[in-house]
Amino acid sequence: MSRPTILSVDDDPQVAQAIGRDLADRYGAAYRVLGATSGQEALDLLARLALRDEPVALVVADQRMPGMTGIEVLAQVRTHAPGARLLLLTAYADTDVAIRAINDIGLDYYLLKPWDPPAERLYPVVDELLDDWRAEHREDEADVRVVGDRWSDRAHELKVFLARNHVPYRAYDVERDDEAVRLRDLAGAGPDDLPLVLVTGREPLRAPTTRDLASALGLHTDAEHPLYDVCIVGGGPAGLAAAVYAASEGLSTVVVEREAPGGQAGQSAAIENYLGFPKGLSGSDLARRAIAQASRFGAEMVLTREVAGFESRGPVRVARLADGGVIEARSMIVATGVSYRRLDASGLEDLTGRGVYYGANAGEAGQTQGDVVYVVGAANSAGQAALNLSHHASRVVMVVRGANLHDSMSLYLAERVLAAPDIEVRYRCEVQSVHGAGHLEGLTLVDRDTGVKAEVEASWMFVFIGAVPHTDWLGDDVSRDDKGFVLTGAEMVAGEGGRRWPLTRSPYALETSVPGVFAAGDVRLDSMKRVASAVGEGAMSVYLVHRYLATM
Repeated sequence: MSRPTILSVDDDPQVAQAIGRDLADRYGAAYRVLGATSGQEALDLLARLALRDEPVALVVADQRMPGMTGIEVLAQVRTHAPGARLLLLTAYADTDVAIRAINDIGLDYYLLKPWDPPAERLYPVVDELLDDWRAEHREDEADVRVVGDRWSDRAHELKVFLARNHVPYRAYDVERDDEAVRLRDLAGAGPDDLPLVLVTGREPLRAPTTRDLASALGLHTDAEHPLYDVCIVGGGPAGLAAAVYAASEGLSTVVVEREAPGGQAGQSAAIENYLGFPKGLSGSDLARRAIAQASRFGAEMVLTREVAGFESRGPVRVARLADGGVIEARSMIVATGVSYRRLDASGLEDLTGRGVYYGANAGEAGQTQGDVVYVVGAANSAGQAALNLSHHASRVVMVVRGANLHDSMSLYLAERVLAAPDIEVRYRCEVQSVHGAGHLEGLTLVDRDTGVKAEVEASWMFVFIGAVPHTDWLGDDVSRDDKGFVLTGAEMVAGEGGRRWPLTRSPYALETSVPGVFAAGDVRLDSMKRVASAVGEGAMSVYLVHRYLATM
């Protein structure tokens, strides 16, 4: 990748010189810093960069310019530099306009002038914007290539694993890419060897498992110590928050995650109501930041390891792994979250992973370019996915069992979905069956009121319905309700779940029927099913772990 460009736009020569100087001082070694003195000059320059296929990472524009305001300039930047981050320099009097621009043009951040000292006011903002841009534009740095069939469920699983673990990769389709055929033939790979994963400096991986791939990439797949202060099972928002607080407070901490950190929230294209992020952030971004934070404090991440059972050995709580290994700790936090409930429609089993998917990673949207996409569900996750997919697909159709979106979706999100010209919502409708030869080709939809059926062509269907907790591994020791959600605190003392509290003291608020085992996030009965509440419960569980350990 050639050096990305940072472009500043300001008609005031003194301000233009100052912002250009400050940006060049900090970022000139890694980025090319350019300046423009008017909106039109900036747009002309961006057009030339686009023709030369030169990346633009950031555009900084002053709001008050004659002829074209900063917001008007930034609104047109996406035409020539779709992925560029947008930063508006503004006076206090214009903050209302700047806030509206977050929704209207996708403004990433606004900064009040003056920005002195830049080390405190300018550089932290720009650092974060450039980090985000880099995280989304790493394909040219990729040391991993995935060669396979576009509709292969195994190839899809590996690509999702790479994306969720923030590993840049390039994908090649053997049915459409000459390079894919060349790489397949060079490796002498037959049908059973696909997908083929090529990691720089290693022998080709032939139809690898996610754990094989994790090992080849040097990801952490084994626990380093025989005993920890706390073992956190699950790496979603609750688990990652618990890891940050536990490790930062000096507890030896291990997180066991069967897939990739981030959980269900990590696949969200946008989390727009998370405190402190007025523009919102993607689930992948949130996970990436949380992983870095937990790792910096010394939390250990053990990936691609499924916990298959639980037991107590005196004061030690034990997570039994599916391959026979164990991880032992003085306390445990259950943060395994939930997954989407399986859709009850005929034909799904053979097409899951081949056009039918549960949830959607934000990066998958690009594969739907120009196609019609069906989204099943009406909660926030479905709405965010529909909006993200609509940027790539020719049309998105939401299949909704209810009579409206407002009963199940946040108001701000429902209004955005309904206002989107390329999203169609079919109310009182459900999927009866799916069909296709090798991959999804069509759906049978049925009107829930009239029973009338409709056959539609479809290559993509993403399902976002219900919530099923991951708690079977806990066995009979940990009390749960009839749907599998973990009982904690007063819920468990009330006598539900068939197990009594064994100690004379009352259980702590997030403590389960086994002393020293806590539950946080969506896996817990009556949780809010929101990222912020999961993070809060993860932090709170560590406070309770401290109290429990103090009694041992």
